[in-house]
Amino acid sequence: MTARRGSAGCTTVRPGSPTPVNQDGRGSAELIHAGVVVGVGARAGVSADAVLAAVDAVVPAGAVVTGLVTLDRRAAEPGVQQAVAARGWSLAGLAAEELAAVAVPTPSARVAAAVGTPSVAEAAALAGVATSSSPRPWSAR
Repeated sequence: MTARRGSAGCTTVRPGSPTPVNQDGRGSAELIHAGVVVGVGARAGVSADAVLAAVDAVVPAGAVVTGLVTLDRRAAEPGVQQAVAARGWSLAGLAAEELAAVAVPTPSARVAAAVGTPSVAEAAALAGVATSSSPRPWSAR
């Protein structure tokens, strides 16, 4: 994985990533509270270890992560749910249509073709911040 700082203040990690959701596999960015909100894009079958490693790679030392936001179908992934449970984070899963409505600096035609939105990690982080009191969006994808 490599990390880079995006123009919207989001840190991006490539490739595979993690994300947050409720116990029922669905969620809302409104579940995220003060702290760092992490947007995660992941492939089906992602492991909890991969999610946690991606988040740890982008979150600065000393930052307090309070929640993960991701694509709704990825929020239902066992690896994602195990990762957020292990750290006590909130998890929110947003529909592709909701994520597609968020303007991002680095949209991807490949991601759009695969999941119906040109961004998952960046859009999820920005959507989570828009409905929380946290001024710091971070994304892992």
